[in-house]
This record gives sequence, C-alpha cells and structure tokens, in this order.
Amino acid sequence: MDQPAPFRPEDFAVYDSERMGKSTLFQSDRLLVGLNSFEPGQEHRLHAHAGMDKVYHVLAGCGVFLLEGREAPMAAGMMLIAPEGVLHGIRNTGSERLLVMAILAPSP
Repeated sequence: MDQPAPFRPEDFAVYDSERMGKSTLFQSDRLLVGLNSFEPGQEHRLHAHAGMDKVYHVLAGCGVFLLEGREAPMAAGMMLIAPEGVLHGIRNTGSERLLVMAILAPSP
C-alpha cells in the first residue's frame, strides 16, 4: 500500500482560456477531491448534485459563489458547503486567477 505524501494542490491546477479548468487530486468510491481553476471572467454555472454533498474551499483569488437567487463574495481561505440538491456555482469576478478545491462525497 502506498503511504500518503504531503503536496501543494496548486501544483496540479489546470487553467484553460476557453473554460474552467478541472483536475482530480484524489478519487475513490467514497470521495472525490479536485481543483476548479478559473481565469478572470470564467464561471461554473448554477447547478446541483443528486445524492452528493459538495464542499468548495477557495485556495487563491476572489470572486462570487453563485447561489439560488443571490451571490456571495468569496476570497482565499473561504469555504462553502452545498448539501445534496442545493444550487451552487462560482464566478471569477477578480482580475487574477481563481483556484478552488472541490470535495464531493460520495464520489461521482
């Protein structure tokens, strides 16, 4: 069995000028940990997950969490928990790149 090793998530970020970048840091049947990487102006539209809870943890940059009927400011260090069925999304409203860790359970 491989032993866990510390790493810096940002080293695995994938940015794409056309759309939000995605990379998977870890996946099992129980859990998915990934990165959502946004250039300025990019967004991940409002959506919900059936049967899964999601945690967003902002690693770098700023923007807004998109929620049903409202937006909430986000900055590095902030977290949002979206239980199953709750609409959520992200928009990079800043002038710098935005990097957000996404944790989903159970894994899709």
